Amino acid sequence: MHSLPLFFRLNGQPVIVLGEGDAAEAKRRLIERAGGLVTQDETAAASLAFVALDEPEAAVARLKARGVLVNVVDRPELCQFTVPSLLERGPVLVAVGTGGVSAGLAKALRLRLEGLLPQSLGALADALGAARTAMRQRWPDGGTRRRALDAALAAGGVLDPLGDHGAQAVSEWLDGADQSSTGAAEFTLLSDDPDDLSLRQARWLGSADVVCHEPGVPDAVLIRARADAVRQSLSPGEAAPALPGRIVVIRRG
Repeated sequence: MHSLPLFFRLNGQPVIVLGEGDAAEAKRRLIERAGGLVTQDETAAASLAFVALDEPEAAVARLKARGVLVNVVDRPELCQFTVPSLLERGPVLVAVGTGGVSAGLAKALRLRLEGLLPQSLGALADALGAARTAMRQRWPDGGTRRRALDAALAAGGVLDPLGDHGAQAVSEWLDGADQSSTGAAEFTLLSDDPDDLSLRQARWLGSADVVCHEPGVPDAVLIRARADAVRQSLSPGEAAPALPGRIVVIRRG
C-alpha cells in the first residue's frame, strides 16, 4: 500500500486551513461536516493542516517543522496525507483514494458506488450497532458470532448490504435460524492475478479462519483474506508445479 487509510476523529479539534477560493472553502466545509473547528491561524495547536496557496512551500515547511500533518491542494508531492472521495450512508463511510494520483478517477469510482449502495445501508449499520448485546447473547463465542454475521451479510444473505432492508431486518434475523457455517475448500490458482479468483474463491478467502497455502501463492492473493486469519504453509503440490500454488481455506464451527 502507498498509504495507510485511517478515519480520523476530529471531535471539536482545530484544523488549519490556509488560503482562499473554492479549494479552501471545500476543505472548510469538509472539516466542519466531520466536527472539526476551522482556523486560519498557522500557529494554532492543530494536528492537521490544509494549504490552498499559489506558493505553498514556505508555509508547508513551517507547518511540517512543527509536526503538523499537511495536505496541499494540487501538490501531491508536498502532501503527508490525501483526502479520498467520500460516500456517506449514515454511519457508513466509503472512501476511495488514489494517493493523489488521480482525484478524477476516485470521484468516478465513488459515483459508481453511489448507484450501488442503497440509502437504507445507514439504517442497517445503526441496527447492527444497536444489536451488539443481543448478538453476544445469541452467540457468546466470538468466532461463531462473526461467522453468523458474515453469512447474513453475504451476497443473497438475509442482511445483504446491497438489499433494501427495513428497520426490523436485524431483529428478524436474530429471531431466525442460526446463520453460522463451517467447512473447508481447496482450490488451485490459475494465475498470480487476484482478479482471476472466482467470486466463490474470493468469498471463501474473505471469511476463512485459517488459510493454508503453498509457498508460491503471491501476497497479492493472500491479502484478500481477513487480516486476522491464521496463515499456514502447505508442502508444494506435485501435480502442477508450474502453477502458483494451492490454497486450502477453513471456516471453523
